[in-house]
Amino acid sequence: MVKEYDLLVIGTGSAGSITATKCKKEGWSVAIIDDRPFGGTCSQRGCDPKKVLVGATELIDWNKRMQGKGIEEDSKINWTELMEFKRTFTQSIPEDTEEKFEKLGIDIYHGKAHFQSETELKVCSDVLKGKHILIATGAKPIEMNIEGEEYLTMSDEFMELEALPKKIVFIGGGFISFEFAHIAARAGSEVHILHRSESALKHFDQDLVKMLIKRTEEIGVHVHLNTPVNGIEKCGNSFVVKGEQDDRQVEWKADLVVHGAGRAPALDIDLEKGNVKRDKQGVCVNEFMQSISNPHVYAAGDVASSDAPPLTPVATTESHVVASNLLKGNNKTANYPVIPSVVYTVPKLSSVGMSEQEAIDSGLKIYVKSQNMTEWFTYKRTNERAAAFKVIIDQEKDVVLGAHFLGGGADELINLFALAIRFQIPILELKQMPFAYPTIASDISYML
Repeated sequence: MVKEYDLLVIGTGSAGSITATKCKKEGWSVAIIDDRPFGGTCSQRGCDPKKVLVGATELIDWNKRMQGKGIEEDSKINWTELMEFKRTFTQSIPEDTEEKFEKLGIDIYHGKAHFQSETELKVCSDVLKGKHILIATGAKPIEMNIEGEEYLTMSDEFMELEALPKKIVFIGGGFISFEFAHIAARAGSEVHILHRSESALKHFDQDLVKMLIKRTEEIGVHVHLNTPVNGIEKCGNSFVVKGEQDDRQVEWKADLVVHGAGRAPALDIDLEKGNVKRDKQGVCVNEFMQSISNPHVYAAGDVASSDAPPLTPVATTESHVVASNLLKGNNKTANYPVIPSVVYTVPKLSSVGMSEQEAIDSGLKIYVKSQNMTEWFTYKRTNERAAAFKVIIDQEKDVVLGAHFLGGGADELINLFALAIRFQIPILELKQMPFAYPTIASDISYML
């Protein structure tokens, strides 16, 4: 028996749940499907629980920085207690999410969805037909195609470890590896990051990345650039990671090997049976987030091949756009304002707007101001070892084009510069803005 709905949503994170909720409130019949615990990645296995762990490492780092500056006793992480605290934020999410959908009258299905036709999905033994289908399945770790790939631990598994291993190797030099490496090292593990190219965290300002790598190494993390990995071998209860450095074979022993080499759209749902075209970035969509090959299908979030980065605020924006287009007919296009991005290492690294190279290539008349801030009061009072900024300014329009920060307050500071870029606030007005003093924001006038 085929069950028919106005809308089928695959995925229960922000990219799917917003559209499902809005359409249901307008009287549509809606079904939502997920083969993992309901609630999506960010709240359960990504951004939110990760930041709980980062909070503990910030405390450890601050304590160590202040040794001899008025603080005497050392502190350490109790991993088991930290995990228990983290679960207080995540453990109720699946049940709460399901309860929310049930109260709205949204039918829920647990299982893997696969296209049967342009308008039909099969979930376990159920066949569901939808006038419209939203793909919001998020991302998954890329396939590395190396020998022993099955021994890799994924990021969500790392955040559920009951005990932290003594020796950990992270493969890849992106967000996941650096953030988790900072957590693990400050919790007492020996940590290595193996990255295949010479530039880690490639979407961030490389001058600041170099400073972050130096600080990363100072806390005990071994960062190996230009080190491609070609295999993992299991030896008893441990592993041997095989890689290359300077045209020679090198090996690292580890108790745990973590996948940090990037993520790709999770689209193993038989798209070809649904006549849904895709490229490397995901489902090929038009300006309305609608599939270019199957008008019944829309996509939002990490699975949509759009110009925006795979970030939670983007998924939220796109889900609102899809909801509007479903309910009112294609009337709304996805508008991507400048979107700040943060690496939650300690210190944090952040970026928004143009990079220095992008500004140079644009042909605009630009001015770049950058400085090490460790001797500024804001950072000297907490004895920070790495703090710096780079701001790119359009000299003719007298506005900020891009901003990049390294330091304890980089995550909040970047939001203020995102506002300045989006609303084209003149430099003079930014300089004259009387922020509360002494705060990180009160330093802005000296950055322009």
